[in-house]
Amino acid sequence: MNSPDDLSTPPAAAAKAARPTGRRLALAAVALAAAGAGALFSARRLALDEPDTTGLWDRSFPAPDGSALALATLRGRPLLVNFWATWCPPCVEELPLLSSFYNENKANGWQLIGLAVDKPEPVARFLAKSPVSFPVALAGLEGVELTRALGNAAGGLPFSVLFDATGQLRDRKLGQLHARDLAAWRDRLGRS
Repeated sequence: MNSPDDLSTPPAAAAKAARPTGRRLALAAVALAAAGAGALFSARRLALDEPDTTGLWDRSFPAPDGSALALATLRGRPLLVNFWATWCPPCVEELPLLSSFYNENKANGWQLIGLAVDKPEPVARFLAKSPVSFPVALAGLEGVELTRALGNAAGGLPFSVLFDATGQLRDRKLGQLHARDLAAWRDRLGRS
């Protein structure tokens, strides 16, 4: 008759069983590689490339009311440009914050424009239901290329760009703005 001690696994066999097999090592390596690739993709998706502002101040965009918004007229004071779309939930969510920021800081020389990467009809309908206090212009699909020129490699929205009073690009953010972002930018550029 066997005793319980005779049925137990010897220490050497237990150690061998605890070691990963070739298959487990291969699966772990694949999982690690996939995680690394995912992290790299995410970092690249949110990465900002070197901006090119060549010709930026020569651009003009139609406004929903039919007038034109020439960027050249906005030089000389701090300017926040926000690229957004009606079909972009984080874009729509940040618009009231941007309106408040504009209302609080326009007397101090700040300017803010929203460039809608959208068609005229949805923008007009959206603004009729949810007006904003700052000027909005229509960038359409050209707006995606403009965001890429400004360093937004992914062309994602929302995308915001901060210019100082001299027209120099000072900061950018891909993704939804928060009050702390706007406060930091205001503090960085101060009052005009």
